[in-house]
Amino acid sequence: MDRRQFLSLSASGMLGLGLSPVLVSCGSKSGGRNMRDKYSVIILGDTHFDTEPAEVYHSNYNEQVEWLNRVQRAEFARNGEMWRERCPRLVKRATELADSNTRMVLQMGDLIQGDCGKGEVHQKMLTDVMDNFKGQFGGLPFVTVVGNHDIRGVDALETYHRFMPGRMGQELGKEITKTTFDFWIGPDAYIVVDFNNPDDAEVEKLLEETKDARYTFIVIHGTVLPADCGSCRWFYHGSEKDTEIRRHFRRLFAERDAIVLCGHIHRTEFADWYGDGGRITQMTMNSVWSRDELGKYEVTSQGASEYGEMRKKVTALDNGSAPKDETALFDEYRPGLKQYSVSPAAGSYKMNVSKSGVSIDFYAGDSQELSQQFILR
Repeated sequence: MDRRQFLSLSASGMLGLGLSPVLVSCGSKSGGRNMRDKYSVIILGDTHFDTEPAEVYHSNYNEQVEWLNRVQRAEFARNGEMWRERCPRLVKRATELADSNTRMVLQMGDLIQGDCGKGEVHQKMLTDVMDNFKGQFGGLPFVTVVGNHDIRGVDALETYHRFMPGRMGQELGKEITKTTFDFWIGPDAYIVVDFNNPDDAEVEKLLEETKDARYTFIVIHGTVLPADCGSCRWFYHGSEKDTEIRRHFRRLFAERDAIVLCGHIHRTEFADWYGDGGRITQMTMNSVWSRDELGKYEVTSQGASEYGEMRKKVTALDNGSAPKDETALFDEYRPGLKQYSVSPAAGSYKMNVSKSGVSIDFYAGDSQELSQQFILR
């Protein structure tokens, strides 16, 4: 699919922007609970939508900090190259995973690259990719959680908060006014959390309102369990000053035996952690197919003993500074890890939910064959 095809969707492909029966049942508790309790959800990780040439979305970009300018322009080049051919193949494969049991599509944030330099262009970038995905997925509800790139750039935060809650309301058939919100699929609660600007009172309210759910899914861009990477503090309430509130929400999630669906770190990662009187199972998903080799599933780290080891190998952060020793952070979580595996692979995911359990099927790249299955419950 070339750029002209991508940006020229007809209105006939936009099936579901009204309140279809599927959207209403996903958006209301009473309607949702009457649905059959066996279903699937198609999931995309970070997508960093962009295009070539970079001037299409970044002609107003004017970052003055040298190292940021360098890093971000390299990202524009990476994104344009991968959206030229590989990422359209990946998304097409994801559409083929949908069947009669599929209720919606979830996307884990960083839907777009951002860095547009102008609010109007930022909104166009959001609109272009939302319209494209809606067309390709045949009108299925398409729900995204805010990522850091989705609000990055001049007027980007204001633009996203003005545009996306309303768009999510259209997708789900309910009024949404915030970037933290919930919805139901059958007996299961999905709590969508803005990790950039945590609304703690709203999260606690939604946890209380959904306490009788069969499964509780936390949909969030950044991780809840710290990621073993250079930017390991980029997780939910990850700052050192937020240690108390981080542990508070960790306990609340664990007591609900929460299943965390997230992205951000550009890896396919599975972690099953027991502690605080319960369990947090975290599936981190990635659709940034930036290099050919990421179209194959290969495990690079496995087992609790490996958790935190990759961070120790980081010699410098993007700004050139030396990384801080974070051994104590990983030591806090390692004893509770019962399962842990990491792969840099990118692809698409199909989550299967029923009373007998929850699993996620991963298809690396545009593979027609199952690359790996993860059992979450």
